[in-house]
Amino acid sequence: MSFPLVRMRRLRRTAAMRNMLQRVKIHPSNLVCPIFVDENAKVPISITVMPDYYRFPIQQVVDEVKQAVEQGIKAVILFGVPSKKDETGSSAFAEDGVVQEAIRKLKKEFSDELVIMADACLCEYTTHGHCGIVKNGEVMNDLTLEILQKVAVSQAQAGADIVAPSGMMDGQVRFIREALDDAGFDEVAIMAYSAKYASSFYGPFREATECAPKFGSRKSYQMGYGNPNEALREMEIDVNEGADMIMVKPALAYLDIMYLAKSKFNVPVAAYSVSGEYAMVKAAAKNGWIDEKAVVLELLTAIKRAGSDLIITYFAKDVKSWLSQI
Repeated sequence: MSFPLVRMRRLRRTAAMRNMLQRVKIHPSNLVCPIFVDENAKVPISITVMPDYYRFPIQQVVDEVKQAVEQGIKAVILFGVPSKKDETGSSAFAEDGVVQEAIRKLKKEFSDELVIMADACLCEYTTHGHCGIVKNGEVMNDLTLEILQKVAVSQAQAGADIVAPSGMMDGQVRFIREALDDAGFDEVAIMAYSAKYASSFYGPFREATECAPKFGSRKSYQMGYGNPNEALREMEIDVNEGADMIMVKPALAYLDIMYLAKSKFNVPVAAYSVSGEYAMVKAAAKNGWIDEKAVVLELLTAIKRAGSDLIITYFAKDVKSWLSQI
């Protein structure tokens, strides 16, 4: 008895057929666009290590975000480059801080049309470049929590919809949740950088925001990349402390962690496709070694397929036009 040849290619024959049956799809509304706001800048400043990306003056943030919204983007996450730094990162929670001013402008312009996220960390604001208060060469977890409370509340007061603590301090979600609730911001959400690894992929970001640590490394508080169970424990703690969303960072080297996160926790999972991932694609594309558009769409689809609901990506503004060319 003979069996007919199984022709899987029947369902791949045309672009229309392939698009109709594609189960995992990227859409601009699921992407978050990172925005760098520079308090000293008068004009956009090109970031050499991140080709085609810029640090923007506060006065031009609205125009930049308008372009993103026109491309279907529904959310941005803000990072600040302050005019002054100190040992405690006080600019991070100043009422007239660079991110706070940018949030006010965006909230006034877009109201509820746009989700405004604010990175809540100290590394961009401290003279030493670490994510917390330093004493005797050590990052002090509990002292840092008190500062992070001030940062989160100041961002909420400015109009942030979501605060995103990224310092990997133990207890940061609980402390921030309590501070937000006590200040009357119980509806402001927390997106926790729950599984943030001490990665080698952060180099371009650190140069872009001038936040590389001046001594040592961040390995004592960010995670090592060889312990998946540790990531699950970190995420579980954050969810129990009140995180509304959890994040895996970086993305490409941690697709397995994203899959585990989505399988175990019933909250939205975000992935941060970081600066090093962006820079590698840009460099290879510039040399003609890869097709930038095709590679980025493949990578973003892989990240979503692994379980992410949101993807923070420096390619966010390009995706809509690239999808229309498929």
